[in-house]
Order: sequence, then C-alpha cells, then structure tokens
Amino acid sequence: MPNQIQIPATLVLEDGTVFRGRSFGAPTQVAAEIIFNTGMTGYQEVLTDPSYRGQMVVMTYPQIGNYGINELDNESAKPQVSGFIVKEVSGRTSSWRSEVDLSRYLENHGIPGIEGVDTRALVLHLRNKGAMRAVISTTTDDVDELVKLAKQSPSMEGQNLVYDVTAPGTYNYKIDDRLVQLKSAIAIRNDHAPSSDQKPYHIVAYDYGVKGNILTLLAEQNFKVTVVPAHTTAADALALNPDGIFLSNGPGDPAALGDVVKNVQDMIGKAPIFGICLGHQILALANGGRTYKLKFGHHGSNHPVKDLETERVEITSQNHGFCVDADSLPSTCKITHVNLNDNTVEGFKDEDRGFYCVQYHPEAAPGPNDSAYLFRRFREWIAARRG
Repeated sequence: MPNQIQIPATLVLEDGTVFRGRSFGAPTQVAAEIIFNTGMTGYQEVLTDPSYRGQMVVMTYPQIGNYGINELDNESAKPQVSGFIVKEVSGRTSSWRSEVDLSRYLENHGIPGIEGVDTRALVLHLRNKGAMRAVISTTTDDVDELVKLAKQSPSMEGQNLVYDVTAPGTYNYKIDDRLVQLKSAIAIRNDHAPSSDQKPYHIVAYDYGVKGNILTLLAEQNFKVTVVPAHTTAADALALNPDGIFLSNGPGDPAALGDVVKNVQDMIGKAPIFGICLGHQILALANGGRTYKLKFGHHGSNHPVKDLETERVEITSQNHGFCVDADSLPSTCKITHVNLNDNTVEGFKDEDRGFYCVQYHPEAAPGPNDSAYLFRRFREWIAARRG
C-alpha cells in the first residue's frame, strides 16, 4: 500500500456516529450528503456520474480499485463525488486498460477517500436512519467539531446542482473513435441493436448532468445529437428543428428547478420527448406532479423493475435520491414501470402528448443491458410521429 493510505482519517455523520479509518486519495476535509451504492463493480462510472454531485458514496462491495481507472470508462470529464468510502482499497491494479490507480486518481482531483471502515455497519445505519450529511477529515478527529460542520453543510433538499455540471455551451456529440473500437468487441443482443431504419433523426439532448454512455447509445441509434445546456429555453431548443427532445439525468432536488420545468412544459406536444432519471422527475413536475425524497435512495446496478405493459422484469442500474409521487400524476399519464423493491414509480408516458420516461438508467454504465432497448424505442416513437 502507498504510504498515504496510512494517514488516519475520520468519518462523522451528523447524528454523531463515528467511523475511523485510513486516508486514500486527497488528504483533506469535505462535508456532503452520504449515500451507499450496492454495485459489485463500476466504481469509476460511479465516481464520474454527475448525478452524484454533492454526495459522498459508500461502496457496499468490500474491495474497490482492483482494475484501476482508464479514460474511456469515464461518464464525465472528472470525478463528481465529494468523497469515497470503502472497506478496502486494492493496492495494485490488474487490468491492461488501467492508466492510473484509484487512490492517485482521486488525489489528482482533490477528492478524499477513507478505507478500513466497517461498511456493512455504515450501510445498515444509513438504511435504518436514512441518508444524512457527513464529514470526512484528515485534519481533525474532534467529533463535536465535525458534527457541527456536517450540520452546517447544505441539505440535498432544495439544492439546484444542475448548473454546476451542465455543459457550458451547445455542441454536437461525436463518439470517440477509440470507444467505437472497444465497443465493437462487445456482443449486442438483437433486441438492443440499432434500428434497421437508419434515417439520421436529429435530437436535442438537454444536459442536466448527462452521462457519457447515454450520448453514446443515442448516437449508436443513428441520432444526430445536439447537446444543449440546462438553461436553454424551449424556444431556442425548438429553433434547432429537432425530431425529438431528450432530457438527461442529473444531480440535486428536481423541485428546485423551476425554470427548467417551465422550459419542458413549453416543449411538451411539440416534439417527442424521452426522459431519464432527473429528466423523468422534471417531466412529472412539468405535468403538475410532485416529487419527494427517498429515505436512502436507489443507488446500484441490481434493482428489479417491472414493465407493466409487457409483464417483463428488468434488472436495472439506478442512481436517484428523489422519486415521483404516483398519486400526483394526472390521469393523462400512464404509469409503465414500477420498482419491485418498494413499488415506487419507475416510468410513465403520455402517448397523446408524445413523451415517455424512466427513473432508472437504461444506458447502465455500470450495470446490465436489460433496458437498452429504450433508446431504440425512442427512434421508433420519432419515426411513427414523422410518418
């Protein structure tokens, strides 16, 4: 193990619960909401997912870092988490694709990690008490001081974090040639393959914190993808003459995005719309629905979701702390998917007004590919409405 891993570190939750361990990554101090992810792999995608902005993440799988970090697996240009908590950091990497080890990667970006923590006890505590604010520190182990810092940090409720992670300007997305070569070696099931209709439809993708693999799968469906910042008005988006509108994932509280919701309201019925995760929640709010904060959220790559129209159960990748209130949706919206763990809303649609959305992540990254067909379905919706 590198010497830096021997630096003591302290994790203190706002309720006074204390965990002591060893530092990796950057030896510093940070306060943020603490949540847990149940994925067995995919830590790099977790670290770089913009939906984790403002959160520190506990990984339930015991050893993390064994295959290192490489540029092509990033979901954004840099790690987005505030801090990282694991049972054990792997001291060496075993993948030929690795370019840097996990600890060095986090250190390079100024993000603290703590290992040697009893993550089972920590996750059980969060399941019982719910997600809360916490502090990771290598600068002090004064519990009273750290509890005070945790309580002074902002709550996730009411936070607009989208503008922290959205694109600075409009651009046309193009798949990295190296990524094409890598993906060409991966078999794609027939029901996930691109549509045989190869008309290059043009879509506008709103970037609320979009993951890279979402844009890749859209481009693989032969969409011409124009990515626009979150603050782009409906008029400016529609002026690009898109065949469809895509609403991405993103961080923070959807109820804090009043201007974003208003823009989506102004686009409904004017072009087919597909929303994922935060995009799903924004569509609910744009239709007069409500959202609420889950006790500890859904974060992982093993969540069962039932498609109510096909009776098919899909294992899905998820990352969200807020949820749509089913009873608040208007009668025009039909619920299409539910979470089999807690029966929360995982998807709804309005065929007459031309939109559908899901709460989970059909692009996976990481996770199973059960739901990748939804990108092809977006093509089919557009094709049907374009005649």
